[in-house]
Amino acid sequence: MLVKVDACSTEPIFRQVAAQVRAAVATGEVEPGDRLPPARELAGALGVNMHTVLRAYALLRDEGLVEMRRRRGVIVQGGAPARARLLGLATDLTAEARRQGMDLVATYRLLEEAWS
Repeated sequence: MLVKVDACSTEPIFRQVAAQVRAAVATGEVEPGDRLPPARELAGALGVNMHTVLRAYALLRDEGLVEMRRRRGVIVQGGAPARARLLGLATDLTAEARRQGMDLVATYRLLEEAWS
């Protein structure tokens, strides 16, 4: 799995890392049961602080995409590809809504309209 960060981006690095892992899971590049690179190793490869990578992994854990266990590492959860794809789409939607000046309520209404 190849992860790249853009230091010039306004998006925080931990969110960039999480988005790329999410995309790798959604496309099947990383599958359920696969281990992600250790935080120290990935941080070294990216030239960022280890805690930045841990924050990205914690975000993915909170989203239900990965499981973090001491001495076992970070493992992609079953069912993660579908969830990762939906989270990626939702992230893109909310980012675009913010760019267009929409608030959360207006974005939610838009989703309700699309759901119907």
